[in-house]
Amino acid sequence: MTSDASVTFRAGHAAGTAWQPVIQRCLDDLGRLPADANLGFVYVTDALANDMQRILDLLRQETGIADWVGTVGLGICAAGREYFDEPAASVMVAALPPDGFRLLPQRRSEDDEIAADLAQWIVKHKPAIGLVHADPRNTELVELLGDTADRTGAYLIGGLTSSRGQMPQVATTVAQRGLSGVLFAADLPMAAGLSQGCSPIGPARTVTRSERNVIHTLDGDLALDALKEDLGVSDAGGLKRSIATIHVALPVPGSDGGDYLVRNLMGADPEAGAIAIGAAVDPGARVIFCRRDPDSAERDLRRMLRDVRSRLEGPPKGGIYVSCLARGPNMFGAGSRELGIVSEELGDFPLAGFFANGEISRNRLYGYTGVLALFV
Repeated sequence: MTSDASVTFRAGHAAGTAWQPVIQRCLDDLGRLPADANLGFVYVTDALANDMQRILDLLRQETGIADWVGTVGLGICAAGREYFDEPAASVMVAALPPDGFRLLPQRRSEDDEIAADLAQWIVKHKPAIGLVHADPRNTELVELLGDTADRTGAYLIGGLTSSRGQMPQVATTVAQRGLSGVLFAADLPMAAGLSQGCSPIGPARTVTRSERNVIHTLDGDLALDALKEDLGVSDAGGLKRSIATIHVALPVPGSDGGDYLVRNLMGADPEAGAIAIGAAVDPGARVIFCRRDPDSAERDLRRMLRDVRSRLEGPPKGGIYVSCLARGPNMFGAGSRELGIVSEELGDFPLAGFFANGEISRNRLYGYTGVLALFV
């Protein structure tokens, strides 16, 4: 697939004390926009969550772009830069073919129908990738994500809004509690990648007795004994020292790339030898204990970036990066290290994104991962 020379991106980012000067600095960074700019992305830190409607109004007024997508994060991403715990915004605009995208207005449940005109566009243009933002408070989120993937036929990527207050999303309007975003036509050249933040510390084990999210036995042995074996500890003290960085990975059935979904280890019962995890599991399921490890996370991030780069026909024209809240400075250290690695591997190009309360890739909900989408 060849790149369309008409596809153009511009990006700007800034921090400040109030929404208006922050957005104005972003607009100044964007500079003179292409006359055919027709799609905007906006991510703001939660300090500006209550100002999202005013931010959207100003961006539309100053750019002339009607279609915007975005959300709020405790942290946000820009090219080589991360912002946390301060009023900040990351804005990117694109000039895409007029039929190269369509906004996906918010859906709160599987009962919310897709509008007829959007459904017709989906049939005609067969979207390959969809960028979506979702509200973690929605109790039907997993089902809604699967239903949206089925209805659109798109490979969904994105993340869950993260905020200490309001959780607005932008897609046509500013709304909360649902899932929304933008779909990209199949003939718009794009590439996507996923990087894991946890590395396995032992073999895949089979759940032999469980009750909802409590695992009693693995391979016929007490689950807690299996965890101690994989950690290489034998006493309660050694387990307590190690357990803070331990999670449970659920291998994705049929995956040819060792794909897995990471869920939190919620607790352990030393007397019963059981463990509780952040997901319901049935007997017969496979699980792997894994560790949140900065060194392996960086290796996997570079692996993903190099893999995506090998699939590109030229430098990326723009990108969206969604990373887990547990990554960024919490895993890679200060100085915008994670976004710096993206720049080291792929060069300088317009980029926007946010740090999420859960990441979406391959139509599934992940944790501790980094999700990248590039326009090429």
